[in-house]
Amino acid sequence: MFIMKRKIIVPETHRALLFKNEQFVDVLMPGVHTLWDLKHQYRVSLVDISETLELGVTDEVLNLLKLHPEKMKQHVQTWQTGEHEVGLVYQSINGARAVLREIKAPAQQGAYWKGLADIELRKLDISETFKLDKTLARVILAAKEPLLKHSALAAVMTATIPERHLGFLEVDGELSAELSVGIHAWWTFNRHLKVKQIDLRLQNMEVNGQEILTKDRVGLRVNLSATWQVADAKRVSEELADHADYLYRELQLALRTVVSTQTLDELLADKNRLNAQILDIVATKVANYGLDLKTVGARDIVLPGEMKTILAKVVEAEKLAEANLIRRREETQATRSLHNTAKVMQGNPTLLRLKELEVLEKITSQINTLNVYGGLDGVMNDMVKIPSQLK
Repeated sequence: MFIMKRKIIVPETHRALLFKNEQFVDVLMPGVHTLWDLKHQYRVSLVDISETLELGVTDEVLNLLKLHPEKMKQHVQTWQTGEHEVGLVYQSINGARAVLREIKAPAQQGAYWKGLADIELRKLDISETFKLDKTLARVILAAKEPLLKHSALAAVMTATIPERHLGFLEVDGELSAELSVGIHAWWTFNRHLKVKQIDLRLQNMEVNGQEILTKDRVGLRVNLSATWQVADAKRVSEELADHADYLYRELQLALRTVVSTQTLDELLADKNRLNAQILDIVATKVANYGLDLKTVGARDIVLPGEMKTILAKVVEAEKLAEANLIRRREETQATRSLHNTAKVMQGNPTLLRLKELEVLEKITSQINTLNVYGGLDGVMNDMVKIPSQLK
């Protein structure tokens, strides 16, 4: 009879599955093992357990667990989560503090090799409470290791609510909770989650390039600006799918309605009236849905090219007429002033003579050479003569 002595070496990071005639015998621990193998009856399968946290165990090992639980449970630990349970996998090496390494979904099961590190599965019931506490949320959100980071992406939904905002959580289509400022996190398993944020700050809206016909059939383009704010965030969330779009449409419709009831002259004469009418129409409507429309202003009223030319000519004609009227008024005023002066001089010869001398002074100041005949008396009496009817 041929007898063969066989030596088996199992590395520290491995385990060996020993089979005899393809029947499982035992799990060999790290070290050197000697077998007396008759006609090659034994088969050894080495298993690397260094990445058991990432890979778990093979299907072969799982089958052996079912067939030989008393032998396999010494070397392999199993885990299982319920339908409404989340599994948190913690690992500690050499007695160090346990660290979260992975998240397991509900209704799952698997196994890990024992030996290199201590692995613990902590279960959380999420059937009712599915929001993460702040401590756990910080750990998961700050995850750097690929295994935990990848499993967290599939298991957790987060939302950050900024200052002057309010959030609303919908669970399976129903409003569940209001969310204050800060970071929030929930388990996503077994439910559909949606977060809606509403800005509570004062906001501005532009309604640009609206082509509208006035009452007298003049086509023009109006640019509108409005300031508004959310007054009742809960009502807005419940009643409106997109509150900004709703407000924009209402401003559009009100602008068209108001412009179509006024002539071009009326619009150009008083834009404040247009603003007040639009504000009155829209503010009442949107208030029923939790919005507060504060101000409305028509920034620009843009006319077609030919209408601009016509209006320019009208304005030019009006300004020319105003200038002619002012000139005529000034001429009339000057004539009336001369008439009044003449009346005063008519009854006062001395004043009349002084005026004569004033005129003479102005004339002589413009002459370089003056020849005088008849002496001073000729200058005083003959150069300027006043008709006798004025004396």
